[in-house]
Amino acid sequence: MLELNKGVEILTEVGGIKSLETAKQVIADKLDSDNNRKLAVITNQDALIKVANSIVICEPEAVFVDSGSPEDIQWVREYSLKKGEEKKLAKDGHTIHFDLPQDQARLVNQTYYIVNEDEKVSALAKSIARNDALEYVKEHMRGIMHGMTMIIGFFGRGPAGAQATIPAIEISSSGYVLHSGELLYRNIYDQFDAEVERKGIFFTNLHSEGLNRPEDVPNARIFMDRSWQTTFSTFCTYAGNTLLLKKGNHRFAVDYSTYLRRGEELSEHMFITGMTGPGGRKTYFTGAAPSGCGKTTTAMVGSDFVGDDLAQMWIADDGTVRAVNPENGIFGIVADVNREGDPYLMECLRGDGTEVIWSNVLIDDQNVPHWEGNGETHPDQGVNFQGDWHTGKKDQDGNLVPISHKNARCTLLNSAIANHNTNANADPAGVQVKVVTYSGRDADTMPPVWVAKNTDEGVAIGASIVSAATATEVGATGVRRQPWANAPFIPGALADYMDSQFRFYGSDKLTEDGRPILAGLNYFLTHESRGSDKPGLLGEKRDVKVWLGWLELFAHNEVSAIKTPIGFIPHYSDLKKLFTGIDKDYPRELYDMQFAFYLDKIIDRIELQTEAYGKEENLPSQLFQIYANWKSGLEALKKKYGSLVTTQQLEEESA
Repeated sequence: MLELNKGVEILTEVGGIKSLETAKQVIADKLDSDNNRKLAVITNQDALIKVANSIVICEPEAVFVDSGSPEDIQWVREYSLKKGEEKKLAKDGHTIHFDLPQDQARLVNQTYYIVNEDEKVSALAKSIARNDALEYVKEHMRGIMHGMTMIIGFFGRGPAGAQATIPAIEISSSGYVLHSGELLYRNIYDQFDAEVERKGIFFTNLHSEGLNRPEDVPNARIFMDRSWQTTFSTFCTYAGNTLLLKKGNHRFAVDYSTYLRRGEELSEHMFITGMTGPGGRKTYFTGAAPSGCGKTTTAMVGSDFVGDDLAQMWIADDGTVRAVNPENGIFGIVADVNREGDPYLMECLRGDGTEVIWSNVLIDDQNVPHWEGNGETHPDQGVNFQGDWHTGKKDQDGNLVPISHKNARCTLLNSAIANHNTNANADPAGVQVKVVTYSGRDADTMPPVWVAKNTDEGVAIGASIVSAATATEVGATGVRRQPWANAPFIPGALADYMDSQFRFYGSDKLTEDGRPILAGLNYFLTHESRGSDKPGLLGEKRDVKVWLGWLELFAHNEVSAIKTPIGFIPHYSDLKKLFTGIDKDYPRELYDMQFAFYLDKIIDRIELQTEAYGKEENLPSQLFQIYANWKSGLEALKKKYGSLVTTQQLEEESA
């Protein structure tokens, strides 16, 4: 269970400021008149005490309050440039930021939950005792901002007034972090007090990169204090480790929904996008996929893109599931982003008029960025994440250095993207979610799309995601289980999180029309896994529009489906019509390869999950019953047809 405000509050213990009066004195002494005037708008006592303690601990030379005004945002931009954290590029509004070579992805082995004695966290997470974290902060964060300016911003993780929106404070010595924050989140400086009063909580994030030297990275730590909803981040600059409004606060939001709003709210690692169906209707999807597995591409296939990474969801009074995007921009992986697969995003990246922060790509002698998989001719030399680069350059281990890091990113406002539904993204009422999808990197087992027979089985689909490790995590290798694509961000026991999923989607508060369908997606089947000697994937990026289009029709009961032991799959005739909509032929042979059931592989997957979850404590029993039912049905098919069941045989069984 999560117990708020338990144990020593580290900010207060190290800073020593406990009263509002003392906090105001620290603020008055350290801030100049202009920034004192700006901070006076914030009256929440707890927030001011946290700010004061951060000042005392970090000992900055100056403090700047980012009110979100055009003048303040421009100050942040210029400060980042002045410090050398960013550099201007050829296009107006484009800048480049390079992280240290050792700090270009989430530092998973240096990220910890701060725990109290006898407090349990997810078996997939690392933890540190509260006293040990306290000692680290005392040793490494005292004076960490000497000679620097502390920047303070007040942001909302979602539109102000939305049921699931949570306010947060971002404190950092990095102009790049606050510049990124202004693109990725909504500055609610003048609404912060009202939002805290409405929601009853806020998150606090304290970061400093220190001297930003390679030798300091081993000392980097990312701490998340669940009890006091405060993060600490040191000696790193990669935004996934420093802009803790993002994945750090996402973890707190998962805690909040799991333990304080169970069955009422969810905080998910999901895109939000809308598809336009027959008659112009809008059908909204949320979808989970581990980072680097096509989540942004899927989101932008929609006619009404809302968000590419996170979703705050709740059951509304009308019995529907609603969702808002806690973010206002994207921090997107650029590897393989190209005009064929990502036309809207490419227009922002290569066109004019969009503010973009690039990270860890190649910059040529004309100050133009280049990256792997962009479908363009690459220069022979330039500067990238490893310094000076030329074709054929090798690292210290003799490996070729690519032109850009696999986790290179672009940061920009969602509203710059042509298919973004900016009004929907700003609406506190959120969008109604009709379809929820789950996907990973699965080369050889599951079909491209299948729909759960009921919401409990849909939760089991989410629990069963597997994926190849991606470049978003330092130190992660191999094929990994990725439950709900949210497991790295679930602080508490998986049993509690799973129970909250079953309760939410199975809630009797949902109406028949308001209950979404839950489905699996898989873009990564290979020719080799289906008996072909051709290289590569069976599908391509543009096929995503077909899979989502079929789900849109299925959600409105406008197409039938083939019933199988693990859910519903499409009829060939329905998919062929949809493929004509993207000007692509879809031969029956390809459909047969994609949707045939290789039973031994699917059964092995179920057994893998059953064994792994069997090691967890107190898991809801319905998960194991679902796995048993799936396995029993598949074994009956195997007895009748053998290990390979064709689509024609699946149709016969369903008839």
